[in-house]
Amino acid sequence: MKLMSFRSLLVSSMLLRVFLIVYGEWQDAHMEVRYTDVDYVVFSDAAALMASGESPYKRTTYRYSPLLALLLIPNSIFHRSWGKILFSASDLLVGYFIRMILKQRKVPENICTYSVMVWLLNPFTFTIGTRGNCEPIVCAMILWIIVSLMKGNVSQAAFWYGLVVHFRVYPIIYSLPIILVLDPQVFRSGQKPILEDWNTGQGKTPGSNTEKKAFHLNLMAMLKSLFSRERIMFALISGGVFLACNAVSFYFYGHEFLHEALLYHLTRTDPRHNFSIYFYHIYLHYERQFSAVEKLISFLPQFTVQFSLVFCFSQDLVFCIFLQTVAFVAFNKVITAQYFVWFYCLLPLILPWSRMKLKWEGLLCIILWIGAQTHWLLWGYMLEFKGFNVFLQLWMASLVFLAANTFVLVKIIQRHRFSPLFRRYEISSDPKNVTKLD
Repeated sequence: MKLMSFRSLLVSSMLLRVFLIVYGEWQDAHMEVRYTDVDYVVFSDAAALMASGESPYKRTTYRYSPLLALLLIPNSIFHRSWGKILFSASDLLVGYFIRMILKQRKVPENICTYSVMVWLLNPFTFTIGTRGNCEPIVCAMILWIIVSLMKGNVSQAAFWYGLVVHFRVYPIIYSLPIILVLDPQVFRSGQKPILEDWNTGQGKTPGSNTEKKAFHLNLMAMLKSLFSRERIMFALISGGVFLACNAVSFYFYGHEFLHEALLYHLTRTDPRHNFSIYFYHIYLHYERQFSAVEKLISFLPQFTVQFSLVFCFSQDLVFCIFLQTVAFVAFNKVITAQYFVWFYCLLPLILPWSRMKLKWEGLLCIILWIGAQTHWLLWGYMLEFKGFNVFLQLWMASLVFLAANTFVLVKIIQRHRFSPLFRRYEISSDPKNVTKLD
């Protein structure tokens, strides 16, 4: 069966999003249940306040960078759907970047198209932008950072990394694998790093001796050259951009910005029901102050899993940050459905290296993950709309959802074909004698 061309796929995806934006306006005007995400109303109100010269943080529950409100000022000047158009355009840009990354690694055209379809034709992703959620902008910036690294443009990657961490705090978890992959035996002054192709190591099996040897060599090289030029440059530029953005925001909006956009996300204790296994404990003890030990215990599993994943998979950068994101969301103190888009944008980038067949293992993972989520939503509906006291059952459903996430994550790791993003060089004692390390 002949697949549609990428251009046709992009055009049809764009028309679908335009239709949904127009339909959303109609539904908001004629139906009781609104199509537009409630967060979009918060964004728009904050942008209107900024446009009138006031602080966007006067809008309660606005807990984002002032940059987001600035981007949405045209909502109150041109049309209230401006932000949806911006987010949907970023959504399409993510699809374009997915194809760009896969083509640079010489993934066959048909596999590229299927992978892009996973993002562009995913009902969850094409509705999240058209309903007014800002996450596609974050996804586009993260993929552009990967593109910049693949092109060897470390300074550009560092600039966008500092900006995206200011815009949304969670990408800070990617700092360690990015620093580790900036190996002087990969990034050489004045030379573009060489990418590992899709065809490289097709016969390898996970955990093979070759991979273990390569990993230990990478680890030894990393320890010997920890403070390389590229690592220092990336840290200084990204840190400088992050601090500069925060300094400007603090200058204009003071402690309101500091608390709402940064500190709130670090100390957040949300008693409302969400997918996290921690919500029930927070709900039961919300009236009292949590001790430092309790806060540490809640973060400990997350930190442990993050460091383990980085230690094992940092050289396979895209796969590593995908695993990090899934684990970060699964073990977080607050989990909402919009967080899933954080790893949805990375999923198409690892599919070409997966040995998992859609039938039957792939279907099992999909059914198990969606089933656990649906099971949770059933109890959430009973609590939210029927008013039944099902907090304990909802917490049990959260445990089931965590187990499903863990099972799927383990299966993905088992079926993944390890493939470092960059090809390393062996540096001999003679600086002129540089050879590829296979």
